[in-house]
Amino acid sequence: MTMTRRAFCAGLAAAPLARPVFGQDMPLLTAQIATVQLAPEGYPATPVWSYDGTIPGPVIRAGQGSRLERRLINSLDVPTSIHWHGIRIDNAMDGVAGLTQEAVQPGETFDYAFDLPDAGTYWYHAHTNSMEQVGRGLSGALIIEEANLPDVDRDEILMIDDWLLDPDTGAFVDSFSDPMTRSHGGQIGNLVGVNGRYGFKLSAKQNERLRLRLINAANAQIFGLRLEGMRGWTVALDGMPLGAPEPVTDMLVLAPAQRMDLIVDVTAEEGEAAGLLFAAADDTWLTLADVLVEGRAASVPRGAPEALPPNPRMEVLGVEDAAVLDMPMQGGAMRGLESATFDGRRMGWQELVQNGQFWALAGQVGLGDAPFATFARGETGRIRMTNDTIFPHAMHLHGMHFRVRNQDGTHGPMRDTVLVLPNETTEIVFVADNPGKWLLHCHMLGHAASGMTNWIEVT
Repeated sequence: MTMTRRAFCAGLAAAPLARPVFGQDMPLLTAQIATVQLAPEGYPATPVWSYDGTIPGPVIRAGQGSRLERRLINSLDVPTSIHWHGIRIDNAMDGVAGLTQEAVQPGETFDYAFDLPDAGTYWYHAHTNSMEQVGRGLSGALIIEEANLPDVDRDEILMIDDWLLDPDTGAFVDSFSDPMTRSHGGQIGNLVGVNGRYGFKLSAKQNERLRLRLINAANAQIFGLRLEGMRGWTVALDGMPLGAPEPVTDMLVLAPAQRMDLIVDVTAEEGEAAGLLFAAADDTWLTLADVLVEGRAASVPRGAPEALPPNPRMEVLGVEDAAVLDMPMQGGAMRGLESATFDGRRMGWQELVQNGQFWALAGQVGLGDAPFATFARGETGRIRMTNDTIFPHAMHLHGMHFRVRNQDGTHGPMRDTVLVLPNETTEIVFVADNPGKWLLHCHMLGHAASGMTNWIEVT
């Protein structure tokens, strides 16, 4: 999707499964309370919820084709669970409390173990009361490395996030249940940072080649991004390699939960400005990650990079013969629902609001007893989402990747999260090859928490 900076700124439960039991020597991942310096030095530190005491949580790296095992220890005083975002894994490991597992109660554990079929940039985050738990810090990067790594000098993760903090106390402004936030665009922070730090900096040399793994971990913020002092190519989206690297010539748009792999060459000379910039609401560009250029890695720049090796099962066949299923996206401020189904019965707008619900997908508010659609394993799915609201929505499908079907019948790159703008219609096509109950929801997490959540089933 191509978007100008000005246009961007203007646009700004089923029965749970049993708990599996694995070996006793599994690596641990502890959800716990911690204190982190999110704001600049001189401001108070912030009490957070974290994995292993850091924001973001520890980077998990593994090789494609290997197996990942982690034992979640819940040291919080609220239930939680972990979703492994973008990985095509067994349904029982997907981490959705109320759909694929029971929430892990305080003081209890849950063992996650699954194979890793795809290389790429993924992430993990809480999936119980996600708006608050992810907003308070429960997320981390999950990197699955190719057998043959690309020709780069360094591999850097830039996990982009924003936080709504009280500058006097450093604490989160407690608006995770605020009706105004949930019924509008979602919670937008007053502080933006990378890898849990404001004023993030990297050092590099001129003509050094970097792989930048961008992850948008924010609750609702859509980031418009631009390179400065660097020449770049997009090589993967949402973990899935592109057929050929695409030169970065326009503003890059990264919606909540989306990822983007760039290969960049540092072109700035020593002392010149270089880095990753983001489009602010006042139509200016601000520095998100500063690259300090010191010295020279080579006398001349390299040529364009090669494409990353493809992941398995990236083809989507049988689209022409598949039925199109319509999923209107409804609700929100200024376009309240006339009525929708919630908790098994039809409710009008005022009753929905009284229950803290503002959004619906195809007339269903939250998880209904029946799925939006049921597919036989191997069947091709087509879901047409029409955004009848005045807000953008980042729609995420669990368990499978999809392609966006263009009006001319061509298909875009594989993704697991797509940004659907107001008054737009977006059709996704996918092969339903992963059995189980899979969530389809808005990753503006306040929207998901107040109705914009549904599910499909693959039998």
